[in-house]
Amino acid sequence: MFASAFASGCGGESPDALAAAEETSTSAANAYTDTYTQTKYPIVLAHGMAGFDALFGVVDYFHGIESSLASGGARVFVTQVPAFSSTEARGEALLEQVEDIVATTGAKKVNLIGHSHGGLDIRYVAAMRPDLVASVTSVGSPHQGADLADFLRNNMSEGGFSEAVLSLFANSLGTILGLLSGQTDPQDSIAALESLSIEGTTAYNAVYPAGLPGVWCGEGAHTVNGVRYFSWSGTSRVTNVLDVSDYPMGLTGIIYDDANDGLVGRCSSHLGDVIRDDYKMNHLDEVNQLFGITAPFQTSPKSVFRSHANRLKNLGL
Repeated sequence: MFASAFASGCGGESPDALAAAEETSTSAANAYTDTYTQTKYPIVLAHGMAGFDALFGVVDYFHGIESSLASGGARVFVTQVPAFSSTEARGEALLEQVEDIVATTGAKKVNLIGHSHGGLDIRYVAAMRPDLVASVTSVGSPHQGADLADFLRNNMSEGGFSEAVLSLFANSLGTILGLLSGQTDPQDSIAALESLSIEGTTAYNAVYPAGLPGVWCGEGAHTVNGVRYFSWSGTSRVTNVLDVSDYPMGLTGIIYDDANDGLVGRCSSHLGDVIRDDYKMNHLDEVNQLFGITAPFQTSPKSVFRSHANRLKNLGL
């Protein structure tokens, strides 16, 4: 499952050691009951831009990850917010769901894990209600902005035809995704684009700075207001020739000056305790898409999520 020659990234762990630890712990636990991922608090998964929880009740955004975590004893909840909207609007929608989860489960807190734009959403929830959050973990999230967002914004005139076309297409896509997954949230693609631009994230970070690195490409505070902060990401754009989604990732990644996963730069993904920032994964691989077709003989996305749940468990979270 892992390539022994795959070197560890920033603040990271060897994938072989990570796999061995999971295998040993899981095997021992299976003699009785698998509790490898049984965290103290529920795990809440938050999707990125153009995301969903499940389409037709069949296609999951976090492909196979929810069941993989649950198989080890974790209580897992997959949330849904507007596919295209500002970070604050998405964060408010997520906060309502977190409050419902806490109320219905009786848990005092939750462990938030957000992919892409979802990583900014969970920071909002932690800032608004730190009393409800045990940990924040971002996966491939553009905390310092996404170059692609700036590229798109800089190549269309405000209020012009290109902006209208993009807005119509993205808002319609968001509405369709919402309907297919049983939601009717309003969409605002331009607000989403501005939220993920460098200017937009800079303004957002000034208000919600918890866990952000003090220096470029560094680590941020591991604990803020009693909340633990983590992050990980990939830096490979084309990882499997059988995955049709790899080719768009290969094209969009050209825009970036640094190593990236096709949509988010390596250093921009840093938040809190950086577990690793160079997995051989592109932006969709990070959540085991499409349909689990990821890099062969490399770190399994499901193993990364399971190992992180075990990390949270060992921390009493």
